[in-house]
Amino acid sequence: MATLTSTSSPTSPYGAGLITIQVLERAMLLLDELARQAEPVPLKDLAKATGLHTSTAHRILNDLVVGRYVERVDSGLYRLGLRLLELGSLVKGRLNVRAVALEPMRELHRRTGQTVNLSLQQGDEIVYVERAWSESSGMQVVRSIGGHAPLHLTSTGKLFLAQWEERQVRAYVMRTGLSGATRNSITQYKDLERELALVRRHGYARDNEELELGVRCIAAGVYDDTGQLLAGLSLSAPAERMRDDWIPLLRSTADTISEALGYGR
Repeated sequence: MATLTSTSSPTSPYGAGLITIQVLERAMLLLDELARQAEPVPLKDLAKATGLHTSTAHRILNDLVVGRYVERVDSGLYRLGLRLLELGSLVKGRLNVRAVALEPMRELHRRTGQTVNLSLQQGDEIVYVERAWSESSGMQVVRSIGGHAPLHLTSTGKLFLAQWEERQVRAYVMRTGLSGATRNSITQYKDLERELALVRRHGYARDNEELELGVRCIAAGVYDDTGQLLAGLSLSAPAERMRDDWIPLLRSTADTISEALGYGR
């Protein structure tokens, strides 16, 4: 194994003095360089790109190969190893969207004064998993955290439906019958089809008193590191208070949460 040296390079890209074990810093340089390359890389190219002596790079790479952080292919080239994928999966699994979203949700509530909801899809419904609100929001919270509602009656639910293929939406209609909750509820397939086309075009969804009379909602998507729609962030307000100029702020907040989950990296 490589010998640990408690000296940090003064030209460290990670910041002078932050990494006190030189071999770890050098290993990070090699891993970063491998991550930048789409194809396996020769030893000499790695040494040149990182500024390391060839023998030093070779010694560290050997240790990384033993740990499965790097893989050496038959031709003598190097690429990132499967151990990094395993660790990445563990990190992803531990990322709690509720924990990541809570502070941005509170800030959105502070700036709008309205109730902010985070919801996930569960079968043919959405489930409310987090909320930021206060008495000044101007309306009573009817559905508590853990509550659920049909996809087609909610702004967040429409985000998920808009991701589906036509055959999947038709199957949903057959399963649920598009039952309504208010006089504004969408209960016909053609109306739902038009609504989902608007969601796809604009990138956000609305609930126009379709679940509860007197309450309007707008929702934007939260995406994970694979680009999949993970959750919906929605803003709920008394119908007379809802403002379209909140939409850019809502979408920006959803983007902030998505980026924290690795989307777009």
